[in-house]
Amino acid sequence: MKFAPEYVASVLNENFEDAKELLLTPLMSINYAHLVMLTEQGIITTTDARLLRGALDGISLDSIRKVFYDGTYEDLFFYIERLIKQSCDEDVAGRLHTARSRNDIDMTMYRIRQREFISALASATLDLREALLVLAERHTATVYGAHTHTQPAQPSTIAHYLLAVIEQLERDTTRLAAGFESTNRNPLGACAITGTGFPIDRNRTSELLGFSGPTGNTYGSIATVDYLLESVSATSILIVGLGRVVQDFLLWCTMEFGYLRLSDGFVQGSSIMPQKRNPVALEHARAIGSKAVGQAQAITTTVHNTPFGDIVDTEDDLQPLVASMFGDAIRMVTLVAAAMKLADFNVEHLASRASHGGTTMTELADTLVRDHNLAFRSAHGIAALLLKAFTEDPNVSLSAALRSASSAILGRPLEYSDAELQKVLSPAHFVSVRKTHGGPAPEETGRAIGESRRLLDTDRESWTLRREAIERAGANLKLRVQEL
Repeated sequence: MKFAPEYVASVLNENFEDAKELLLTPLMSINYAHLVMLTEQGIITTTDARLLRGALDGISLDSIRKVFYDGTYEDLFFYIERLIKQSCDEDVAGRLHTARSRNDIDMTMYRIRQREFISALASATLDLREALLVLAERHTATVYGAHTHTQPAQPSTIAHYLLAVIEQLERDTTRLAAGFESTNRNPLGACAITGTGFPIDRNRTSELLGFSGPTGNTYGSIATVDYLLESVSATSILIVGLGRVVQDFLLWCTMEFGYLRLSDGFVQGSSIMPQKRNPVALEHARAIGSKAVGQAQAITTTVHNTPFGDIVDTEDDLQPLVASMFGDAIRMVTLVAAAMKLADFNVEHLASRASHGGTTMTELADTLVRDHNLAFRSAHGIAALLLKAFTEDPNVSLSAALRSASSAILGRPLEYSDAELQKVLSPAHFVSVRKTHGGPAPEETGRAIGESRRLLDTDRESWTLRREAIERAGANLKLRVQEL
């Protein structure tokens, strides 16, 4: 078959180059695993199996990566099949393709590569959790003024903020694990779409390729793409969530805020302005993350409203986009982890601004409710009037302002000394009394940090076990091929 030059230039050449980069190693593993299974099942003879093994062993992956597409074959699969035929009798070479199709080969290659991407992203996420946990442990008593709707809200601690981020990343890790498990199923043996009449063993090829088991329905094994969308969605959620945090960090790096300082290795200067210290690492992280989110949306768009079956929209043309999305997501997470690992918070400056804007007024209202059994709305009104008086005259006596405000709301004055009110309105006091589960009190954030560290250790072990299972399968496959 002679392909049109436009088709070669626009499709086949591009796909061949993509396959060399992304799918060559998985394809060779599939060839070996299928060969072992066919031999063990008695579908091909040991003699033919050894000839095929020799042909596969003689293929140089480095040489293939240097090959330029010439249009005399359709894709990487057919190129490797040509090499096999050159090394052994054509009749023997053709036996390797018994009970399989490019359809199930393709879907198996994609899953092998995608589980690697998911695992790498999970590893980067675990490292980010570690970096943020170290920071949180260092800043359980570092108070700052938290914002809602971009306005000063209430005092909290840096540890409390970081734990919110860490818990989000913990859920991201869970979502990635679910995506990995959905991906780590073996379509090989589904053939074109209906399976085969040969007595193949799909569990055996799953074992040899490190899958947790075969996929189910053979039609669905070829047609479905939900396993990919699950991990793409998990990645998108991770990056969107982290992007919001990066936005905060960049704001905190401004001279106006001055809360956060990146180490010298993550900033750049200006070619004209000597004073500049630009936090460009986080800017790059935000931009790279935005690319990943855009690519995730493009993946969903590409497979949306396509037929439920074998169709190129979900196959070779999609794989570079998948690889790029995961690659950019890993880059972003890795960069943020590295930058924050060496970042410093300006503890004194954070504390000096923690009460600006009346951030502790909620605690004043709460104290009035506790001490005088007031309705919260009445206490809220008193606190608001006190803040108004203090805003108009920062030198006003707090006790006098409280007497005036309470008289206006209750018709009677409430008596507190200035010292008592200063304690009630201090950010440190505000934080210390908020011992609710998940709150910012140091003893509570300390407990939460311990829980998050234990979960991090558990998650690291789980992902290590997943990677080790795949590595053991690879070693076992190599051994079994040698034993043919």
